Amino acid sequence: MLKEFPKPLAATIGDVVGSYYYSHRRLETMLYEAGASGDVPEGNCVDKVQNWLVREGKEDVSKAFTILGKLIETLMDGEVSTWDPDKELTARKRINEILARYQLSYGFGGRILGAHSVTAPSKAFGDALKDFSVAEVEEEFERAVRFIDSDPAAAVTAACAIVEALCKHYIATERLDLPTSQTVKPLWVVVAKHLKLSPEQLEDDDLKRVLSGLSSIIDGLGAYRTHAGSAHGQHKRAYKVAPRHARLVVHSAHSLCLFVVETWQARKALAKGR
Repeated sequence: MLKEFPKPLAATIGDVVGSYYYSHRRLETMLYEAGASGDVPEGNCVDKVQNWLVREGKEDVSKAFTILGKLIETLMDGEVSTWDPDKELTARKRINEILARYQLSYGFGGRILGAHSVTAPSKAFGDALKDFSVAEVEEEFERAVRFIDSDPAAAVTAACAIVEALCKHYIATERLDLPTSQTVKPLWVVVAKHLKLSPEQLEDDDLKRVLSGLSSIIDGLGAYRTHAGSAHGQHKRAYKVAPRHARLVVHSAHSLCLFVVETWQARKALAKGR
């Protein structure tokens, strides 16, 4: 994870966004709505955006990247206008290029991928979400990754919630019956059975052992969320969730969700090929 908001990145974003909107009042409103705080920096529109991002990055670099994502969301996600398409496409290209220089990328919905301690499992799942736009899943993904270091208990809660959100989306899309209890375990049972991921549905003993591990992850997510997460308050047994614990839980959840998405896609492709 970057330790501070890079000044060259802030300079390019300031130049692109400041030149694109060129309205002090509009930029100030956009930045405050994106989560920026404190007094408005002095200077022109370009300097204002640049200095605000750098200042926020000194206080909390994770927050600065969240602000950046929200600031450029409309520009990056909106339809290209017919009155000046070259201007918008050039702006998007410059943003993508400067983000790539720092091994970052923009994700639909104002997410800056690679900025919030994202390592292999989470990055792969984040990339998969680009073509799998489900608001609830994306929201929990961002929340889990962002809070690993600053609020590990909240990250644990979000890790469980992302599995629940994905399972609900799968059940709704495939027109399956929701279980009576819509917690992570019953939801997973429905999805696993439909995707034929339940160990008892397989003949290969080695694969059975691997897929049994998925059920163990589900059990662990539900139990850990209950005992240590932020959703259910303090449990009688004291759980001190460290960032390393939250990172393990989040990455386990993301690995499981990525496997579900890839299996789902593979089954769809197989069905189309018949």
